[in-house]
Amino acid sequence: MMSSLYLVFLLVPLVSAQTFRWGACPNPMVQPNFNVTNYLGRWFEIEKLPASFERGKCIEANYALRKDGTIQVLNSQFYENKFSTGEGTAVVHDPREAAKLGVSFSFISPYSPYWVLTTDYESLSVVYGCTDVLHIFHIEFAWILSRSRFPTAETVSSGKELLMNEGINLSMMTATVQTGCED
Repeated sequence: MMSSLYLVFLLVPLVSAQTFRWGACPNPMVQPNFNVTNYLGRWFEIEKLPASFERGKCIEANYALRKDGTIQVLNSQFYENKFSTGEGTAVVHDPREAAKLGVSFSFISPYSPYWVLTTDYESLSVVYGCTDVLHIFHIEFAWILSRSRFPTAETVSSGKELLMNEGINLSMMTATVQTGCED
C-alpha cells in the first residue's frame, strides 16, 4: 500500500497539465452503429479538457484510412510561433463497438481510449478518453470537434450537454482559439 501511495505522489506532477479526478473512469455511452469511413477527414478542435500535448491554437485532427486497415491520425497546432504536427495510429479494437477506438502516438506507448460519444459526421463530434491510474484516480480527456472552425453555439452546447449528462465534469473545459489560422 505504501509503495502505491508513493507512486501516486510521483505521478501527480506528471498529470498537472491534464484533467484528473479521484475514483474510477465513468463509462459513457458511445455512438451506436459508428461508421469509421464517414468519420475520416478533417476535424477542428472547438473545446477540450486540458491536455499537456495541446497548448496552441488552430488545433485540428485529420483522419485517413491506411492500407492495413488502421487509421492515420495527423494532429496539428500552431504554438510558440510555429506549426507542429504529430502523427499517430488509431485502431478499432472491437468491431461490435467501433466507436471505442484506441489511439497511440508512439510505437512504445499503449493505445489510449478515444471514444466517440456522438457524431453526425458533418458538424459535430464529441470524444472522450479516460485512463485509470491504480484505481485511485483517473486522467480524462474530452473534445468537442467540428468540421467547421466556427460551429454554431447550439452545436457546442449540445456537445457539452451530452458530456455533462454522461457524468463528465466540464469545469476545466476551455475553448480552442481558431482565429488567425491558415487553411
